[in-house]
Amino acid sequence: MIELPFPPSSLSGHAKGHWRRKAAVTRKWRAWALAAALAAKLDDPAPGDIPILVRFYPPDRRGDRTNFPNRMKPIFDGIAQALKVNDARFVPRFEFCLPEKPGRVEITL
Repeated sequence: MIELPFPPSSLSGHAKGHWRRKAAVTRKWRAWALAAALAAKLDDPAPGDIPILVRFYPPDRRGDRTNFPNRMKPIFDGIAQALKVNDARFVPRFEFCLPEKPGRVEITL
């Protein structure tokens, strides 16, 4: 299992602002996911689809749950890089849990 802080709204596809600032945030989260996946010492996946369970524990009730999965793209990219696979193989399933401070996301492969 990989556990990361709750992804910020700036990772959402709806985030406004200059692309360069968003690129820096995206790069940081991808690197965090890569490091977390390497630290978790995940097994090499079998050929074919890779099921992923993502549990969202938001820090409060203010977020829009339908947008939470959009924030996962750089995280999936970092995990795929660690596994040396194409993230197109990922078949994610999302669970939305009750808020917990400070918020987190758990990813199980």
